[in-house]
Amino acid sequence: MGLFKNKRKHSSFHAENGSGKTLHKNLQFTATEQYNLIRANLDFTLPVDEKCPVIGVTSSMRGEGKSTTAVNLSYVFAKKGSKVLLIDADLRIPSVAKKLGIESSPGLADLLRGKGAQISEFQSHLLPNWFVLPSGDIPPNPSELLGSARMENILNQLREIFDYIIIDLPPVNIVSDAISISSLISGMIVVIREEYTEKKELERCFRQLKLSNVKILGCVMNETKTGSASYGRYKKYKYYKYYKYYQSEPAGTKK
Repeated sequence: MGLFKNKRKHSSFHAENGSGKTLHKNLQFTATEQYNLIRANLDFTLPVDEKCPVIGVTSSMRGEGKSTTAVNLSYVFAKKGSKVLLIDADLRIPSVAKKLGIESSPGLADLLRGKGAQISEFQSHLLPNWFVLPSGDIPPNPSELLGSARMENILNQLREIFDYIIIDLPPVNIVSDAISISSLISGMIVVIREEYTEKKELERCFRQLKLSNVKILGCVMNETKTGSASYGRYKKYKYYKYYKYYQSEPAGTKK
């Protein structure tokens, strides 16, 4: 792969830095099952003939759990046996590297600036088929970089290597970054945090995504308090009333 050409010292994941029970292999059984259900729903929602779906994960506001969702979703896809790349494209306030206890650079911003890297540098020690591309050094123009021809070129090259690409994106209502990259992804997952997400912010988020012709794959309800407490922090895809802006139902909707 031409993009990843400069030989560098191989880097590996460090031990988790206090992630507790909310990340990858530390998830409780019930939370893991819910992520597995989301993965299964996405398999039914995504086009069968698409070589490597690129799935964006965003939210309307900060603090709704989008980054944690992106990490865990990419992990369960890899646990199933697929070759998966998680990209931290929140180039303003990145958090994936910190959550996983890895170095934040080299990363996406470095690739967008034309610097090379070995794809093996981003391989997880947890699963041989799970790769994480961190943010890299924070650039002054994230939105322009994410919507650039170089970003498209990077994704096209990565599609030849992986089965799935999961991208953690900034909240839609705060910056335009998620909208900038919308034409390059297969669809978007919107994370909603119960008793935290504001109705007006969620409506605004959906409105902006609709205007940008973004395909919504579904909504993840995070921190739900309803139902059995044994389900922990995560529930399956739920039909959310503000999804009325879209004609199709989100993945996992049950009638």
